Amino acid sequence: MARAILMVLDSFGIGGARDAASFGDAGADTFGHILAAAERGEADRDGLRSGPLALPNLRRFGLYRAAARSSTDGVAGLWGSAGEVSNGKDTPSGHWEIAGVPVLFDWGYFPREIPAFPASLIQQIVDDSQIPGVLGQCHASGTEIIAELGEESVRTGKPIFYTSTDSVLQIAAHETHFGLERLYDLCAIARRHVDPLNIGRVIARPFVGETAQDFRRTANRRDYSVPPPEPTLLDRAVDAGRRVIAIGKIGDIFAHQGISEVRKGDGNDALFDAMLCALDDAKDGDLIFANFVDFDMLYGHRRDVAGYAAALEAFDAHLPELEARLRPGDIAVLTADHGCDPTWRGSDHTRENVPVLVFGPDVAPGGIGHRETFADIGESVAAHLGLSAGRHGTSFL
Repeated sequence: MARAILMVLDSFGIGGARDAASFGDAGADTFGHILAAAERGEADRDGLRSGPLALPNLRRFGLYRAAARSSTDGVAGLWGSAGEVSNGKDTPSGHWEIAGVPVLFDWGYFPREIPAFPASLIQQIVDDSQIPGVLGQCHASGTEIIAELGEESVRTGKPIFYTSTDSVLQIAAHETHFGLERLYDLCAIARRHVDPLNIGRVIARPFVGETAQDFRRTANRRDYSVPPPEPTLLDRAVDAGRRVIAIGKIGDIFAHQGISEVRKGDGNDALFDAMLCALDDAKDGDLIFANFVDFDMLYGHRRDVAGYAAALEAFDAHLPELEARLRPGDIAVLTADHGCDPTWRGSDHTRENVPVLVFGPDVAPGGIGHRETFADIGESVAAHLGLSAGRHGTSFL
C-alpha cells in the first residue's frame, strides 16, 4: 500500500481534447505550443532561459510519449493521457474529476457585458459588509485590473470585483489598507450571496505595494468554493483513517472537505518544498495532494511563454529530490486539471487532454493509453491505497 503523491501541474494541458471545438479551443495545446516556441527561439528571455525546452525528468517519466511527441523514449513509469468529461474547464471541475467526481451539471457564469454582476447582488454584498461600494465589475485579468484600479481602491476603500470565463467572483483588495481579514470576511459574505446563482468560487485576491508600478498579489489568496456534490477520493481516504495532506490551494478547492492538514507555499518552489516535507511526515496509506499554481496563475493566464517554459524546467529539475524520498510501494502521479495555452487568444483556460505519468520504486514501465475521464486517476490512487471504489472511473493499476 505505502503512500500516494498526487501532483497537479495547474493548466499543463497536452492538447487534443475531443470536445475542444465546443469550447472554442480547437488546436489549443499548452505543452506542444511551448515546445514549438522554444524550438524556434521564441521562448528565450535574457537572464531567464534560452534554447529548446529541456525536461529530462518529465521526458523520462513519459511526458513526450503521452503527448505523442515521441514514440521511442525509454520510460521509467506508466504514461498516458486523460480527457475531461466535466461540463467546464475550470479549476474545481478538473480537480474534483481527478479525485473521482466529475462535474456533470452546469455552473452559473457572469455575462461579459459591463457591469457583469447583477445590481441586486452587489447591493446585497455592500449592505452586509458595509463597504463604500465596489470597483471593476467586469471580466478581467487579475494583474491588469489591479494595476488599473488598485490605486483608486486604496484611496476610496472600495474593493475590486471581477470575473472570468470560469464560474467565479474574484475580489481584490490591499492587504494592509483594506485589511486581509476584512477581505476574507467580505468574501465569506459574497459566498453566501452567490450560492443561489450556482457560482463555483469566490476568490480573495489580496495585493500589496503602494503604486500601480509595484502592486503584486500575495500568497494569501483564499478560495471560497462550494463542496463537491458527492464524496471524493479525499473523503474516502479520511473515512478510512488515512491522512490527506493538501499542498497549496487544494484545501480551498475542495472546500476543506476530506482534508486532514493544509500546507502552503509562496510559488512553485516553496510548494515543492512543502510537498517534500509532507512526504517526510506521511505514513503508509496517506495521500499527499499538491497543486502547483504558478503555471496557470503567473504564466498561462498572462500568456507568458518564456515564463511558462522556465517554470517547467525548474519543476523538472526538482523531480530527482522527490524520487530520492520515495519508499518501496510509494507511487507519484503527475497530471493537470485543464489547459491554459500561453500562445492562445485571450487569457482564459483552454479545453485540453492532460498527461498522466506514474512513477515510483516499484512501478513497472508501460503505457496506460488514453483515459476517457480524469476520474480514472483518482480511482487508480484509491486502488493503490486500498480504498473503496467510486462510481465514475476505472483504475489503470
